[in-house]
Amino acid sequence: MIESFINFLEYEKRASRHTVIAYEKDLGQFQEFCSLSFEKNDISFAEHAELRAWVIDLVEQNLSATSINRKIATLRSFYKFLLRSGEIKKDPTYKLKALKTPKRLPEFVQEESIEKIMDQDIYDFDFDGQRDRMVMEFLYLTGVRLSELLELRWKDINLHEDYVKVIGKRKKERIIPITLNLKKNIISYKKVFEETFSFLDESDYFIVTNTKEPAYPMKIYRIVRHYLDLFAQTSKRSPHILRHTFATHLLNKGADLNAVKDLLGHANLAATQVYTHNSMEKLKAVFEQAHPKA
Repeated sequence: MIESFINFLEYEKRASRHTVIAYEKDLGQFQEFCSLSFEKNDISFAEHAELRAWVIDLVEQNLSATSINRKIATLRSFYKFLLRSGEIKKDPTYKLKALKTPKRLPEFVQEESIEKIMDQDIYDFDFDGQRDRMVMEFLYLTGVRLSELLELRWKDINLHEDYVKVIGKRKKERIIPITLNLKKNIISYKKVFEETFSFLDESDYFIVTNTKEPAYPMKIYRIVRHYLDLFAQTSKRSPHILRHTFATHLLNKGADLNAVKDLLGHANLAATQVYTHNSMEKLKAVFEQAHPKA
């Protein structure tokens, strides 16, 4: 039934490749745990106690609460699918509770560091260098998610009207404007792309390897980590930190919260409001430094 569920995610829910791979990996890990611990190879009929035992095992492995909660979400989706399909009559995740996670402010890259990362002189002029530059610029200047960048194709980029069409979570489409500077750099990248691969089809993926294969998550992670290591002082080095930086810098400059929400593709304001805390921290620091009675 795992295969049926994965097909459902991929072809009916049209989930991103990144999501499908993550769900398949989680279910494979749970299946392996059930096989070793309970001699049960078919997890379709797993019971609550077996699910709970896996969660406890993950905690004992010192996996983060966030990672464990994502795996719990995978289990919930899987058994909800089986319930709807009539394969099971009772949902074993019904009493499975998510772990509490500490509330932390999103980490972001300081503006002076971003300026250095956006400097074209640090990138090689070959395809790999210009592709890396486009990855860093696009993530920061549009705020797209990693999965959205990986799914982006040339046909989604409108250089005549200066916008990019992104398919986000739950297959919701949104339009993100692109700056004049980003537009110029996309045109330059397009030229290098055409020279490297002899031609460019509108259906080609926007970010690819040097053999024109679609880029994969770890490839983007390596690119982002390399350039953040050079200039940023953040403890995190993931592509998502550039999305945090995009939102934080916009709000620091006075952007409307609802506008940032729409640009990020958030379903509600609560998800966006977390970035206002960073803005408030900055305002407090300015106040304490400048006000005579602070």
